[in-house]
Formats: sequence, C-alpha cells, structure tokens
Amino acid sequence: MNDERFAEAKELAAKDPELAQWWTEDQAIDDTITEKLASIPVPARLRTRLISTAMPRVARRGHWGRSVVLAAAALVFPLASRSVRLALRRWWAAGMVHAAGLEVRVEGAVIVPEALLVANHVSWLDVLVLASCTSAVFVAKSEVRRWPMIGWLAERGETLFIRRASGRSLLQVKNRMADLLLAGRGAAIFPEATTSDGSGVLPFRSGLLQAAVDGGRPVQAIAIAYCDEHGERSAAAAFVEGMTLWQSIVAVCASGRITARLGVAAPMTSAGRSRKRIAREAHDAVAALLARRI
Repeated sequence: MNDERFAEAKELAAKDPELAQWWTEDQAIDDTITEKLASIPVPARLRTRLISTAMPRVARRGHWGRSVVLAAAALVFPLASRSVRLALRRWWAAGMVHAAGLEVRVEGAVIVPEALLVANHVSWLDVLVLASCTSAVFVAKSEVRRWPMIGWLAERGETLFIRRASGRSLLQVKNRMADLLLAGRGAAIFPEATTSDGSGVLPFRSGLLQAAVDGGRPVQAIAIAYCDEHGERSAAAAFVEGMTLWQSIVAVCASGRITARLGVAAPMTSAGRSRKRIAREAHDAVAALLARRI
C-alpha cells in the first residue's frame, strides 16, 4: 500500500468508531496471525513468502497492518454505509493482490464506473485484480461462494451468484444487473464462462450482455494478462481445468514476480446493437489487446 492509500484508509478509520478501534488494536492481532502462519505445514520457501507478504500493508509499521482487514471488514460490513463497504472491498482486494505477489498495471482507456465491464477469464485472481481497480458488482458462478476468503469477500461485496446451466438463474441475474446499471452502478462479467491459459480468448456468451442492452448502458472490454519478470505470459497464474484452488494458490505464491496487466478498451454504446453483436465486438477488442500484449 502506498502512502496515499495508507492515508486514505486511516482517514476512513477515523470516521468510523468500530474501524478506528480495530486500527488501534491491529498490531496485537498481527502478532497472533504471524505465529499462526509460522506453524503452517508447508515448504519453508512458501511459508516465508506467506509470512513476509500475506495481507501486507507496506506502511510505516511494517507488513502486517493489512493482515486484519478481513477481520475488520467482517465487523464493519454489516453496519457500514455502501460507500464504506466499497472502499473496504477495494482495500481488501488490493491487499490480497499484493499478498499473492502481484503488481497491477492498468493501460488504455479510463474504466467507466457505470459501464458493464466484459473481461477474459484466466484465474481466480481476475476478480481480485479488477476489484482493486473498480467498484463494479461482479457476477460469479455459485461455487465461488464456498471458496476460502475469496468467497467471503465476494458475498459481502454484493456479488451476483449464478447457477450454471440454469436458465432461470441467468434471467434473475440479468434482471438484477439491468437494475444496477440503470441505477448508475457498474457491473463486471467474464463471458467466456470458464478460464483459459491466457494465450487466447474463448468465445463470449452473450446472455448477460442483454442487461446493458435493456438499459442502453455502455459496455467496456478489458483484457487481462499475467506476465512473469521477463514480460512473458505467466503459466503460474492460470487456473485451468484439473487444478484445485489450493494448487493454484501454491503455484502463484511459489512463482517469481507476476504482473497483472489490464488493457482497457474505449467504452462502446449498446444502443442499436444486439447482445450478440456486442459480444463479438467485445471479444475482438479483448483479443486485439492481448495480441499486441496490451
């Protein structure tokens, strides 16, 4: 966390009594978490990585201030205003991204807050990376709700969970997205409906794009790519079929430095376009960004 974000978070804590109380107590909790992590039965290199970077706050008192954002958010979320919840979600997501050893670079157009964001899907990291940059409401498969930590954040971050192969669930989520977009909120989807190794883009499913068409809201394509320290595609970041979540987490933590690069295309209007046309154009925009390495 840089000094600007640290100051912003501290100011936020000062405005909320419960968060302020957590802020003064976090050092004691940090020490407890450090002891617990030190006892995790994993290879020494990975354990060192977890202890030195997990939930970091690179700030004046060291790395562990952010390690209790999860606990703080659990207390504050039910009572906080929507703006505070969104700020906490972005703060927590940024900490998790840093804990995974990632650097995030955003290139191209400015992300439009009220747009429907459409991105390719490479990893469970995608949601955290985007959540650290935007306050959009995400759509995720219902299984994500059961994922450790990520599912917790997703559920409390207003994520819309969709049951795969359920037309009724698709319609319900689409209608909810349309309401959010009409209210000026942003939403984010991964229309490939599965992950890939990041070398290309799978076909986009168009069903949820109807939410933008219904309300005439803009659609913005985002290309996500993970690169290693040499600028090449990182295989460690890909969460592909056959891998468990834990295997993927270990692969990411055990790898070298990974950079998550977001290539943001200019927003496109949904007026006068069918959802299938928008899906094709968004797909082509993402593919073009990936082809030129964003």
